Amino acid sequence: MAKMNFGGVEENVVTREEYPLAKALETLKDETIAIIGYGVQGPGQSLNLRDNGFNVIVGQRKGSKSWDKALADGWVEGENLFEIEEAAQKATIIEYLLSDAGQISVWPQIKKHLTPGKALYFSHGFGITYKERTGIIPPADVDVILVAPKGSGTSLRRMFLQGRGLNSSYAIFQDATGKAWDRVIALGIGVGSGYLFETTFKREVYSDLTGERGTLMGAIQGIFAAQYEVLRKNGHTPSEAFNETVEELSQSLMPLIAENGMDWMYANCSTTAQRGALDWWKKFRDATMPVFEDLYSEVACGNEAQRSIDTNSQPDYRQKLEEELKEMRETEMWQAGAVVRKLRPENN
Repeated sequence: MAKMNFGGVEENVVTREEYPLAKALETLKDETIAIIGYGVQGPGQSLNLRDNGFNVIVGQRKGSKSWDKALADGWVEGENLFEIEEAAQKATIIEYLLSDAGQISVWPQIKKHLTPGKALYFSHGFGITYKERTGIIPPADVDVILVAPKGSGTSLRRMFLQGRGLNSSYAIFQDATGKAWDRVIALGIGVGSGYLFETTFKREVYSDLTGERGTLMGAIQGIFAAQYEVLRKNGHTPSEAFNETVEELSQSLMPLIAENGMDWMYANCSTTAQRGALDWWKKFRDATMPVFEDLYSEVACGNEAQRSIDTNSQPDYRQKLEEELKEMRETEMWQAGAVVRKLRPENN
């Protein structure tokens, strides 16, 4: 583990150079890793572990769409694809990758198979951080660890196939065996992390919930919608408004920012763009700071977690979700976006 300096602050970081795949395989050579859930993170993590040579099985409800997806991905019923409880019983490491609501529902089936010395692995700190609300309280004689890739399972798999890695955070909530650190780092390397940075379950879930509701999805959609509507109200066409709001950012600027940083982007645009961006970014920061402070407070006190638990566990959740997504999809902005995507050169 190395100390890395991030803007003057030292953090613990583990790279693939100091903890190579061969060491990870040696660490987990006697372990059976069960992936419980085959939805968002399950496919990417399980396939990367399998391709890297680890002993992996998948646990999923038979007859579900996720079970069929696992079969299509090459998992074999009775060999490395089992019902949830059978997979949990066979495993020494249980990767609990169901949705937060799913984890609450299935927990009684998992808990009975958490025998001494096993490890319970999460990719999100929700269930443990809000354990009084979720009821997910592991026994004291198992390791409880976390590896949280900073992106979707689809991105994790895509980058793995490209020979790249998606950065992940790692945390240890409970070290019952004395092996928790090696287990969590080996798993982080095995699932395809670029590098691993240290966190806690609480910090992971607080930052994750804030990010999802903030710049990653909630805030960015809100800003897109506001700018698009202002342009349209002032006579700009849907194509022009969408290109200036979404397309240029996502297709041209964000890859360059990811590669070189925002200061590089400012230095390599027109002087007119430079001046405007420098003059306005602090105004946007100051305008949104109260919203982010309110958001973080709602996350920290548990209100956001409770809203998620209450809403996502409703039997008609999927139906209501589709209605909300349909409302967004049918806005003029995203209808314009569908046309713009079709017009990209790679689609013609």
